[in-house]
Amino acid sequence: MRATILARGALAAVTVGAAGLGYAALEAQAFTLRRFTVPVLPPGSPRLTVLHVSDIHLLPRQHRKAAWVHALADLEPDLVISTGDNIAGPGAVPAALAAQAPLLARPGVFVLGSNDYFGPKPKNPARYLLRHGGRRRIKGLRLPTDDLVKGFLDAGWVDLGNARATLTVRGLRLDFVGVDDPHLKRDRYRTVAGPADPAAALTIGVAHAPYRRVLDAMTADGARLLLAGHTHGGQLCLPGYGTLVTNCDLPRRQARGLSRWAVPATQAPDGPGSSGAPTDRPGGSGDPADEAAGRGQSADETGGSGPPTGTRVPGGSREAWLHVSAGIGTSPYTPVRFACRPEASLLTLVPRTA
Repeated sequence: MRATILARGALAAVTVGAAGLGYAALEAQAFTLRRFTVPVLPPGSPRLTVLHVSDIHLLPRQHRKAAWVHALADLEPDLVISTGDNIAGPGAVPAALAAQAPLLARPGVFVLGSNDYFGPKPKNPARYLLRHGGRRRIKGLRLPTDDLVKGFLDAGWVDLGNARATLTVRGLRLDFVGVDDPHLKRDRYRTVAGPADPAAALTIGVAHAPYRRVLDAMTADGARLLLAGHTHGGQLCLPGYGTLVTNCDLPRRQARGLSRWAVPATQAPDGPGSSGAPTDRPGGSGDPADEAAGRGQSADETGGSGPPTGTRVPGGSREAWLHVSAGIGTSPYTPVRFACRPEASLLTLVPRTA
């Protein structure tokens, strides 16, 4: 009798597990557009729409995903910001550029992620749930990064890998500061550090992986809006609990969506990966940093409330809006999502109230 009960319990567990895995595979194809309103522009400015795309992880065979990305151009954004991990294999660059071709016709900036440099490798999925990701090294098949970058540059997009740039969009001067992928420890913020120019309507910080050392430095310098990807929103989340891991040191509650990020105004840009000379694109690998408690407060899709961002607030700190995309794709070796749909985000930038 006991053996029968145990057998039935095991069968039920297998059935539930299989059903959950099947649902997670389906959810990975449930592409979703999220919309946020962000009050970051000077009073009297026109609204700007910014399409944030990240972590497409495209393979040539993924026609449905490519078609969805292609159709995002119908939103007619004023600006496109890509935060990396466009490809997932050596033959994916033509497919990635074709999928984004209508977006490349619009003003855009980009940074690269680790999977724009190295292809993913099969790993034990349980290692991802460890605090340090199993102290794994990030090293896979070298991908044709230069071809991807050339495609973006030829279309007129601006490379923000450890660089600054300025664009005029709808008559507004937008300044950008970006870093190469912090997850590979390729960020060299000290080479581009400096206070935000008050002549710009907005300074935007861009990175692939939202490590705190980079977010802190950009915010301390006066960037009012920060964009990143990398986390996949946790990819596997628990209803009522949320994200399990962020695969970096970002607090779990800020693994996706719009939130506030605050640092002391006197904080100097520093930390691992933020000093030294810039590196060339080929090569590089590193371990994820420890996850630690953060400082931001989550905000809803209306942009929340609070003091003007990028300015001093009570307590002598600086604040910025942080948007982290949960991304459009996954590694081809873990093509599942649970309680965390694949997404792109349309940010409507509006004048701040004070």
